[in-house]
Amino acid sequence: MTNNKVHLLQLTLIALAVLPALSTQSVKAAPEVIQIQAKCYQYVPREIHLKKGEPVILQVTTLDKAHGFYVPDMNIDATAKPGKPAQVSVTPTKSGVFPFSCDVFCGEGHDNMEGKLIVTDK
Repeated sequence: MTNNKVHLLQLTLIALAVLPALSTQSVKAAPEVIQIQAKCYQYVPREIHLKKGEPVILQVTTLDKAHGFYVPDMNIDATAKPGKPAQVSVTPTKSGVFPFSCDVFCGEGHDNMEGKLIVTDK
């Protein structure tokens, strides 16, 4: 066998050994953005489903007035204002149901403004 053929054979064998390892490495996708609309006196959606260990961005918008987005068990406390959405990056570390509520007084129905984050295992 000539030197060129030996060299080509060696490169081919190396490529066959390395390529499968490269293809199994995961490519990290951008976090999913979950839209949440806050308005007197509700959140849409009221239930948000997340997966443990998967990063997401919660984007809270409002058109009427300032509203809070408070999830005490996940250390989330954000305020959305008309024209200024609140964005919160979160990667849930435990499964469960985590209540959220508005912590910015927004009127008579303020106490009923609540929902829940539901985090499940992958």
